[in-house]
Amino acid sequence: MGNRTPLAATLAANSISTAGTSLTLIGVPWFVLETTGSAARAGVVAFCATLPIVVAALIGGPVIDRFGRRRTAIVSDAVCAAAIAAIPLLHFAGVLDFWMLCALMALNGFSHTPGNTARYVLIPDLAEHAGTTLPRAASLFDAVSRGARMVGAALAGVLIAFVGAETVLLLDAATFGLSALLIAAGVRGVRAAEPRKAEAPVSLRAYGTELREGYAHLLGNRLLLAVVVMVMFMNGTDQGWNAVLLPVHAEGELSGAPAIGLLTALFGAGGLTGALLYGAVGHRFSRRAVFTVCVILCGAPRFLVAAVTGTTLPLAVTMLLGGIAGGVLNPILTTVIYERVPDRLRSRVSGALTAGCEFAMPVGGLAAGLLVEGAGATGALLAMGGVFFLATLSPLVFPSWRTLDDVPDAEPVRKPVPQAEVPAPGPAPAPVSSSAPSRPTPGP
Repeated sequence: MGNRTPLAATLAANSISTAGTSLTLIGVPWFVLETTGSAARAGVVAFCATLPIVVAALIGGPVIDRFGRRRTAIVSDAVCAAAIAAIPLLHFAGVLDFWMLCALMALNGFSHTPGNTARYVLIPDLAEHAGTTLPRAASLFDAVSRGARMVGAALAGVLIAFVGAETVLLLDAATFGLSALLIAAGVRGVRAAEPRKAEAPVSLRAYGTELREGYAHLLGNRLLLAVVVMVMFMNGTDQGWNAVLLPVHAEGELSGAPAIGLLTALFGAGGLTGALLYGAVGHRFSRRAVFTVCVILCGAPRFLVAAVTGTTLPLAVTMLLGGIAGGVLNPILTTVIYERVPDRLRSRVSGALTAGCEFAMPVGGLAAGLLVEGAGATGALLAMGGVFFLATLSPLVFPSWRTLDDVPDAEPVRKPVPQAEVPAPGPAPAPVSSSAPSRPTPGP
């Protein structure tokens, strides 16, 4: 029996951080709509919050290895706590300008990404440390994340209605602080969590070599590229949904913030159910067949239902069913990533995956705000829902998806790596190939 404490601490920290992020996901757009009344400004804030995520993912992989995955997660959460807490505090003081809000959200996005990546890439090593299987750990990681997202969304809707968006943001800051404490106390004695000492000194040249190796592994594999392109469009339109379209629809047609909380919580509940179901019985079915069906059902229908109805019930049912379908996706993609990316490249490849998958998110939020201003909420919902649907047809169209069921013979994910190892310059070893987060993370 292995030591399960580090895995349990990481899962708990990630769930608390994810719940807090759900508070921000609902609280910030509502705060912007309440204080400015502008969907376009909500889109601008979404752009400022997500562009740094892409930048951090583009350049951050080698930093995580050199700084240490444990240390990265702690510092990331601490900076996010300070950035989010500053928004309501400056507002209460009467000195919060719009540019300050944009800057603080940018800092939050830039800092949040390395912490997410650090926790994510630790899971295979923590699973081995705990004596459990990788598919089980991957499903559990996604399930607790989705469960936390569900709880956070439900709390956000209720709390905004009763205590205001400002107080919700303070609570979000507290969740980041608690997440940092859990990692600091619980993730000890895990070699993969500590800084990786390299023979090469820190320099731009060495850093560039490490960065290029991660991108070479990604660019050399067709399945990885297919995943990135599909999820990029899905995440871009999802950002438009979360940051602009759902808040505008809830404000104009539904019951406001409580409706957002309910709908997002239902999607999270469905996602939790789907992840647990896949963890229990998913190994019995073809990955590609299950993924293809679920990815088509997971997101596009909610855009259409919101566009043609003005009541909560049809959209609630759609969100629940879409969540169940969406909950199946990340365990599949996460398992494939862990199987096919060697440990020594995992931080760098994960950073490259995150950058690619979230590349369209800044544009998605901004485009949604401009579409609402120019074409109305219904036109914006139909346009962005159409983009989402076309993206999800990818597994039916591109041949690279046929390898989703393959388990390649490659360098084992859990192969021990000497602390002094320095990746050789040039392309990664023959590529072998994946919520995931973010890593691919379809759905709200």
